[in-house]
Amino acid sequence: MQQKPISQFHLFTKRRFLPFFATQFLGALNDNIFKNALLVIIVSTAVAGADGSTNFTTNLAAGLFILPYFLFCTTAGLLADKYDKALLIRRIKLAEIIIMLLGCYALWSMNISSMLVILFLLGTQSAFFGPIKYSIIPQHLDTHELLGGNAQVGMGTFVSILMGTLIGGWIVTFDNGPLFVGLVAVIVAIIGWLCSREIPDAAAENPDIVIQLNPIEQSRENFKLAKADPTVFYCILANSWFWLYGGSFLTQVPNFAVTVLNGHPTLISILLAAFIVGVAIGSLLCNKLSGGSVEPGLIPLGALGLTVFAVDLFFSANAFQLANQGVYAVLPSAFFSLAGGIRVSFDLMFIGLCGGLFIVPLYSMIQQRSASNVRARILSVNNICNAFYMVVGSLIGIVFLSILGCSIPQFFLAIALLNIIYLGFIFYRVPEFMQRFKIWISGGV
Repeated sequence: MQQKPISQFHLFTKRRFLPFFATQFLGALNDNIFKNALLVIIVSTAVAGADGSTNFTTNLAAGLFILPYFLFCTTAGLLADKYDKALLIRRIKLAEIIIMLLGCYALWSMNISSMLVILFLLGTQSAFFGPIKYSIIPQHLDTHELLGGNAQVGMGTFVSILMGTLIGGWIVTFDNGPLFVGLVAVIVAIIGWLCSREIPDAAAENPDIVIQLNPIEQSRENFKLAKADPTVFYCILANSWFWLYGGSFLTQVPNFAVTVLNGHPTLISILLAAFIVGVAIGSLLCNKLSGGSVEPGLIPLGALGLTVFAVDLFFSANAFQLANQGVYAVLPSAFFSLAGGIRVSFDLMFIGLCGGLFIVPLYSMIQQRSASNVRARILSVNNICNAFYMVVGSLIGIVFLSILGCSIPQFFLAIALLNIIYLGFIFYRVPEFMQRFKIWISGGV
């Protein structure tokens, strides 16, 4: 019998969820405040003529944040299965306070090398938090709450990315802005630690695990655990594909807004917000559309929307260019009044919305179908794959935009077509997705 749907927002009244949600939200917020403030500083330094290697430093910063996921996620998964997850979260949040204190000094001294080291440490902290983040949810929530919990966390993650991007890039432009960014980061870290103290205990699932000093061998073992259930492994691959797909759009939106849409730099934030708000809405819709249960049938729906709206973005962007030739430095207020402006924004928002419909059931299926005593290690595989796919996405962008000379709308179209091919393969390997989609679309259970 299908579980009677309940409002997913009731979880915010529960101690077993709210402190954890606040902790993970503030952690992601802090990462993005610091990272985007650093990027603004790098660009500003180059504009001032003090540094001519902007592209190298910017790419180095992105790489230093992702690198720890390859280095430490395996160990993080072992620790999360071996020890109390709530205790680990509190230790990680204490480390964040120390890192941000060091970051505050690096920002005050305007030492970019030190800031890059801090960024690597933040990436390391995030890598250790990642396997805990999604493995603690099924430990504290009932089965019928699992999808709603993942939806809230997914929504919170993307909203925190948006807020961190805006806050970090805004505050750093003030007089003594870098110092203010550092102080804000320290305060957010302290609040996050206080929230973590309220997370209920999450007892060790497999305390007899032996922590190995060979991460490569242990990673191989973790991949074997993930592959033991083919559906779980293909859910990981599909989930990672979205991080490649979504990352490709988020990375190109700033250049897309300025060079394709002839927008003022303030338009960048509006278009990023459209995409991220779309993900948040799609995440929250999952619980309603599936009646509160984990529904694999939503995944093909999300996949279809990712392609349809990306293809339409290619046409809407080209139409906008043709209709508004000779118009430059378009402000957000004027953008929506120009022919095609609303359509472009809606395309980005619905790409995000379909992404939310796509990833929330995937995370829930990975959690639900992984044994509790190996769940964190399987989720560490997911995090490693996410990082790898994001790197591949960057390389694909370089190939299409720099080597092949494609326009950004053409790149979006290419990614949309690759989406059909890649996810078509996933659905072929796991027929359950399409079977459940047919049942769900027909109103069955």
